[in-house]
Amino acid sequence: MKTDRFNNAGECWKVILGDVKRNAGFLNEIKRFAIENTNPAEITFGTSGWRGEIGTDFTFNNVRIVTTALIEMFKTGGDSVMKSLGIKDFDEVKRRGIIVGHDNRFLGPEFASSVMGLLADEGINIFYAGEAITPEFSAAIDMLHAACAINLTPSHNPANYAGFKFNPADGGPAGPEITKVIEKNANRLMAEKVIVREVKPKSFQRIDTTRLYEDFLKKRRTLDLDRIRHFIESEDCCICIDHVHGATRRRPNALLGESPKIKYLRTEDDYLFGGIPPEPSARNIKVVMDLLKDSKAKFKLGVIMDPDGDRIRFTDGETDITMNHFGAMALHFFSAYKNISGVLVKSVATSNFGNAIAEKLGIPIRETAVGFKNFRPYMLQDAKERAIVSYEESDGISGYNNTLEKDAMFGLLLAIEMICVTKKNLSVYLRELEEKFGAYFPERANVEVDRSLAGAPLLEKLSRLKNKLTVGGKVIVGKGSKSIKTVISVDGIKVVLDDGSWFLIRPSGTEPKVRFYVETRSSETLKDIIETADRLTKEALV
Repeated sequence: MKTDRFNNAGECWKVILGDVKRNAGFLNEIKRFAIENTNPAEITFGTSGWRGEIGTDFTFNNVRIVTTALIEMFKTGGDSVMKSLGIKDFDEVKRRGIIVGHDNRFLGPEFASSVMGLLADEGINIFYAGEAITPEFSAAIDMLHAACAINLTPSHNPANYAGFKFNPADGGPAGPEITKVIEKNANRLMAEKVIVREVKPKSFQRIDTTRLYEDFLKKRRTLDLDRIRHFIESEDCCICIDHVHGATRRRPNALLGESPKIKYLRTEDDYLFGGIPPEPSARNIKVVMDLLKDSKAKFKLGVIMDPDGDRIRFTDGETDITMNHFGAMALHFFSAYKNISGVLVKSVATSNFGNAIAEKLGIPIRETAVGFKNFRPYMLQDAKERAIVSYEESDGISGYNNTLEKDAMFGLLLAIEMICVTKKNLSVYLRELEEKFGAYFPERANVEVDRSLAGAPLLEKLSRLKNKLTVGGKVIVGKGSKSIKTVISVDGIKVVLDDGSWFLIRPSGTEPKVRFYVETRSSETLKDIIETADRLTKEALV
């Protein structure tokens, strides 16, 4: 293959992703760009870390700059930053150590080596997780009493992305009081066009994060692993797990044990994920649904998880169940069957199905801005208001006494225990809850924007909607119009209409996209409100 045809990594990625089978060999060119490109990038930590295109802005030098910025924060952050980190000072960081690992994307081990080399050079104790998933990092921090963790993953983003996720001492996603400091330090170094030399890690301790995660589950006792395993052994069941070539592979085997009743899909190495976006989408879960439809088992469960194991989607072959509905089911299960008390915690973009259940059961509701890090105050063990379950529409969930990170493994194990205890497949359980608490029809979509619009320019354009959409005003929906009942601006702009339907428009915190979320109480009107949100979004972007 000619290797002089590309001026930059972006051009190369377009060719690769245009035909992944034919052009996978050009990944060697991406590696060259990642090594040789020293152009600075603007570092922004979104809802779940810094993400960038490999070889374009996510380069080895830029990863080393972000690591250097992190080290600088440890050394000069001050008392308030140290308090947010959950550590006293830099000496405590060095003593307790940092966990470093990656998902199984292209150049993951090499990027991790760059990070570990700089940390080890500062005398910091390093725990190397290797290929691991997001909830394992959170659990490992707790089990090892580590100071923090660096997880090199962009979660569900396409194959051309890589990411840098930081977790402080409580194991949760880093909040803005931490990430703003890292951003400031890193962008100053970027402006100075600093070149940080590569340092090979001299020493580190290899850890088994899956075993640490299992020990964590047993210690926290929210889920009953023994009951789950016994159900698989003794009942007529079929469980189908699609890993989409991600790092979740081999994890369920270790937690559930090997069984012919469990089918594992797409476990092979594939840096390009077979040419599909590696996310728990309606399109991607179809493979699992088709397999389960052919099964004659009494109990059937299928899931699809993203590459770093923090997102999950469910089915029993009959119904595609998103987190909008599964999270509400989890709330009911924990409250009615496991007698766990507390509050419901969900993002403002998430279905009100959980609200309906919570109100009937007398459970307080707490809605936050989008981003799992906003659930932290309710997930801490010493929280005054403890979450029974925390979930968001973008397929993330955790629960009482579990990790502060969203946790696909928790979702998988919970679904199995739910079937075991209720003796019902998920679609049956869901229908019963809808009959009792009402039906809700949520959906989401997005509009891609030019990368140059990401950040402040995009926020400025979308801010026009606040003047256009006001309480008492009218919105065209389908062939008629509806009155605006409420406008909520905790994250983007959420407009609740007079019939209980709503839409939320907000910029993505991780990608050059505008996301919009909608919900109706009737499936017949769903298409109309989606078109309304799409039209308003595009009008604002002109």
